[in-house]
Amino acid sequence: MKFISLKILAVQALKILISFAFLHLKYWLKLNHQMISGHLMSYNPEKHHRRSIRLKGYDYSQPGWYFVTICIQNREMILGNIENGMMILINIGKIINHHWQRQPHIFKNIELDRYQIMPNHLHGIIHIAGVKHSEKHISEKLNDSGGNASPLQPPHGTVPGSLGAIMQNFQSVTARKINKIRKTPAARLWQRNYYDHIIRDENDYLTHWRYIEENPMKWHEDCYWIDDNMEVVT
Repeated sequence: MKFISLKILAVQALKILISFAFLHLKYWLKLNHQMISGHLMSYNPEKHHRRSIRLKGYDYSQPGWYFVTICIQNREMILGNIENGMMILINIGKIINHHWQRQPHIFKNIELDRYQIMPNHLHGIIHIAGVKHSEKHISEKLNDSGGNASPLQPPHGTVPGSLGAIMQNFQSVTARKINKIRKTPAARLWQRNYYDHIIRDENDYLTHWRYIEENPMKWHEDCYWIDDNMEVVT
């Protein structure tokens, strides 16, 4: 059994190396294009000093790369299990995965990069490009508000097509779906806030990409990890 587990881990490590090399090239090409276009901001420690979860005064609708983390309320493990260093999604996790992949269809100004759903949270890299989001899709979502865990209407000041609008839409839609399945109307599915990091350069991108890729194999080192003896809620 140990030999099989080591063999599985070796195969996963090889896949990571191949994927990492490919992503390095992919990002390098996009990075150079953005540098030529003047879209990638240089890092300024004074301007980007974090006084709260969100950077005050920063325009989260402008083109750029963003690393985000969103966690289930109370770190409840309802999305799946880690087995032999791999994430196995259960039904709720599969629904989360489906709606995460749908975000570029709702917001036409984004591309999804590497992401990983874990037992009680999700890490992802979002690339906001210059194309405007679909007002029609957002309008349809705003009109569909039955049994939502939190209001789908963004709070005053949220810019359409921004990172905040994307995350609010994802949280609200998934909360409504999951609460309907679990028969827990108005229950809070996600923690109120999400974590974001503005990716500054290629090394920053590769660091976060690698962290996401290796997360399942380092689950016990994760700050969101809880005792494996606690059963996943199906």
